Amino acid sequence: MPPRNPFAHPAPATGNSPEELRRYDLLLAGLDLLDQAIAVFDATPKLVTWNKAMVRLLDFPESLVRVGTPFEAFVRFNAERGEYGDGSLEKQVAERMASVRAFEPHYIERVRPNGKVLAIRGVPIPNLGFVSLWTDITEQRRYETLIQQQNALLEARVRERTAELLSAKTEIDQFAQALGRSEARLQMIIDSIPALIAYVDRQRNYQFANKGYAEWFGLTKESIVGRSIRSVFGDEAYDQISGYLDTASAGERVTYEYARKADKGRTVYARSVVVPEFDERDKVVGFFVLSIDITEQRASEAALVQAQKMEAVGQLTGGLAHDFNNLLTIIMGNLEAAKERCDPALASDYLNPALHAAQRGAELIRRLLTFSRRQTLEPCAVEVGQLVHNMSQLLSRSLTESVRLRTYLPEAPLYAMADPHQLESALLNLAINARDAMPGGGELSIRVHERHIPSSLAMLIELPVGDYVQIEVEDTGSGIAPELLPRVFEPFVTTKPFGRGSGLGLSMVYGFVRQSGGNIRVRSTVGKGSTVTFVLPRTDPPAPAAEDTRSGTPDTATARPPVLLVEDEPDVRKIIRMQLTELGYPVLETDNGAAAQDMVRQIPDIGLLVSDTVMPGAIGGRELVRFAREIRPDLPVLLITGYASGNAIHDVQELDVPVLRKPFDRKLLERTLAQLLQDTDA
Repeated sequence: MPPRNPFAHPAPATGNSPEELRRYDLLLAGLDLLDQAIAVFDATPKLVTWNKAMVRLLDFPESLVRVGTPFEAFVRFNAERGEYGDGSLEKQVAERMASVRAFEPHYIERVRPNGKVLAIRGVPIPNLGFVSLWTDITEQRRYETLIQQQNALLEARVRERTAELLSAKTEIDQFAQALGRSEARLQMIIDSIPALIAYVDRQRNYQFANKGYAEWFGLTKESIVGRSIRSVFGDEAYDQISGYLDTASAGERVTYEYARKADKGRTVYARSVVVPEFDERDKVVGFFVLSIDITEQRASEAALVQAQKMEAVGQLTGGLAHDFNNLLTIIMGNLEAAKERCDPALASDYLNPALHAAQRGAELIRRLLTFSRRQTLEPCAVEVGQLVHNMSQLLSRSLTESVRLRTYLPEAPLYAMADPHQLESALLNLAINARDAMPGGGELSIRVHERHIPSSLAMLIELPVGDYVQIEVEDTGSGIAPELLPRVFEPFVTTKPFGRGSGLGLSMVYGFVRQSGGNIRVRSTVGKGSTVTFVLPRTDPPAPAAEDTRSGTPDTATARPPVLLVEDEPDVRKIIRMQLTELGYPVLETDNGAAAQDMVRQIPDIGLLVSDTVMPGAIGGRELVRFAREIRPDLPVLLITGYASGNAIHDVQELDVPVLRKPFDRKLLERTLAQLLQDTDA
């Protein structure tokens, strides 16, 4: 005869009350009514108990599903019928057995050969074994039919067990003890299931709840029994679900989602399935409730929407940056040339303001790129406490006399992997924002301490598990309006009066932190102040710098080598040619890579190659550098680009050539070329 399902147990001893019998029956019925397949294995590991869904959902033969079957037998059966895909059968079995023996909670998803997708979760039972839960996530319906079938089956099994107990009175005590152990184990299993399970009677009072369900409402299993749904949910949340409960009272299965306020005002979300239970007259006598906490799912969806919005703005910014940088190169180059050739008074009145405006435009582009996480950073190990300490004087000068600055720094050095200049700029932006939020004075606090991100929090805040350096900037200012708080990181969104802010400060900080591998959040209460908290990846202290044995500087009095300038934009090429000529370099020029190749091949006097990175045609900066390396391995090469994106210059980074980003002035060009020639000579 087929093995008996161990979920069917003898009825409790006659000394138990009807209420206890009823509660026991409801526990068994609720478990077998789940769509999920459940199996319990002991520590060996061997099969101890299971539910019907295990055979139905996983297609195991009845001869295999029996008490004492080794877990390895199920794994090998699956491997032989191709459940794990191609590969060595023994290797597949060994890998899964090694994972099981680790007795660690795990969750995976697997696509079966028949097309069904199974979510598989394993939960250890301390000192006993583990529970495996399989969920068919391709179809999650048909609860009502399953419940009706299982009710009839359970009633028959209970009657059978009761008859056996009455015919063997001498074994009553043994059966009672076994029942107690089974009930305790069943309760442990139900409490270990990663789902929220409850039973509610027709009057909408709780008769049972597993540990997860009760704790989700901040209660215990004992305290929730007997309470009404309204008293547990609260009026606001109850109003969201009362209509669904009315439908369930009429005998229909319902599925819905709702939100409620948890501790400290945090909003949590759940998805629930309510299945009515019927008596022999088809009257609804109660409801089985299966709920899943979807708070993290909602947070992930919101984060995805925000990330998509940021990515769209970032793509637009990155595309515009190249054209703006070329334009600013032309403007700044011509202004500098005109400034040197005109009367100083005229330059002071007309050219200097224009030149400063162009420089501010270049800075604006850099800030936009930082926000969109497309600005190339130069991260290194930064001692954050020392950096904040060194900035204290600068920050104090940026604040009004009525704002007091306090710093709370760690005693031991904490190093973060970040661009120090961008970190200083971020702190300065946050300090200025705090100052503007405290026109009547207040206190600005900066705290630095270490922070470990555990696995339980990593997914929610979109960071890898590991150690970080946390920085908090807190003020006692006016705070941020609740409706504006979710948008503070968007570009051109500002809490300041019109004309007093660009709306890029927090956006720049957000872009820098995310690009550096960290994350950031803002908490604020109107009238009480705001706190900006961000974390950066922690790293080891930098290795001691090796002493530079090189001595001397390039001889500026020596003759400059001829330069081959390759730039497809005529106006930009004109400005760079003028700068090179003023620096004493003879210049040959062309507007495309093909002509540049011919000139490198045919003119041996060319002593320096300056080329744009991206040019029309098949030959760009990367191809030109490789060609020059083959023909003239000793030829110094400088690449210039209007793109600030790290991705845009990724292809040329492997060439190990310096890259000068537009816009640049003559002094920067001079320093870059001098360093390039010095490195080449060395």
